Amino acid sequence: MKILIAPDKFKGSLSSIDVCSALTKGLRKNNSNIDIIACPMADGGDGSLQIINYYFNLKPQELIVNDPLFSPIKSTYYLSQNTAYIEMSLASGLLLLTEEDRNCMFTSSFGTGELIKDAVKKGATTINLFIGGSATNDGGIGIASALGYRFYDASENLLSPIGKNLLLINRIDKSEVVFDFQKVNLKVLFDVNNPLCGKNGAAYIYAAQKGASLIEIEKLDQGLVNLESKLLEHDFPSVAKISGAGAAGGVGGGAVAFLGAQLVSGIENFLEITQLEKLIKDCDLVITGEGKLDLQTQEGKVISGVCNLAKKYNKSIIAVCGDADKDIHDSLGLKKVYTILDKTNSIEKSMENAEKYLTEIGVDILDNL
Repeated sequence: MKILIAPDKFKGSLSSIDVCSALTKGLRKNNSNIDIIACPMADGGDGSLQIINYYFNLKPQELIVNDPLFSPIKSTYYLSQNTAYIEMSLASGLLLLTEEDRNCMFTSSFGTGELIKDAVKKGATTINLFIGGSATNDGGIGIASALGYRFYDASENLLSPIGKNLLLINRIDKSEVVFDFQKVNLKVLFDVNNPLCGKNGAAYIYAAQKGASLIEIEKLDQGLVNLESKLLEHDFPSVAKISGAGAAGGVGGGAVAFLGAQLVSGIENFLEITQLEKLIKDCDLVITGEGKLDLQTQEGKVISGVCNLAKKYNKSIIAVCGDADKDIHDSLGLKKVYTILDKTNSIEKSMENAEKYLTEIGVDILDNL
């Protein structure tokens, strides 16, 4: 039997590389000769660069940029000839902030813009920007500001590019933008399909987990509505209803408007990089996984992409997760779902000992085949 393991990371616990390793150890515990192919995956969210580096030999570029609250931080992106790979979470990520400091009313994507600016200065003509895991809800005005855009209120006061100020934008000035983005191919890889604003938009769906209160969420959404209005007034393209425009607090839409970016499904990109379709065609069983199996799983996440290919070739597929909502696995075509919380009822223990429990689950999978 040939088994393919193609999971995402278990956020806050294990990388997808570590997940592959733990499951492989369990699967081989009682059968050392079993044929296993490890194919760690990502979907454009935080951790994507680690997986890119797993498959490619990239050259790291380190520099000091502004974190989400404008404090200096050392960040890294990668170059390969004229192509740059930038992960938003490494400059503007939620995990860069303490719990107390997380509030996307006051955070900015400015540091990510600084990474883009440096890459262009160093000759990058193609930029792959992975935008998951952000601490922001600024509609991309932080990135735009780092690249020369200026945003003013009705009294012609220059606005700091933070979520709170989206509602105050009255004029957009692009006279200081120094790069010709028609000569730079910017691909924005996203892992959710939300529009920019509205009840399914960036603020209402994701701002709470970035520290915003209910009242602040309403203001942030109104700010994104205002941003779309001002974009149209200043002859930028409409982005509000584009699938993925709401990713990373509206960076998806902002990058399209300000930088002429192309939005690309992160999971589709990684399916291509890993040549997963060929691997699935040639295996007998597929094991995928992520930290939490829920409704968001079906919105461009790794498990969804892997399941679609498995169903295409009528392959049995199993998911291994930290936790799983009920009734989700049927729609994905999963044969079975194993969860770490079935091993322990403590979320804290499940995260601390994820490697141990995944190894045990690997043993269980082989025993139940």
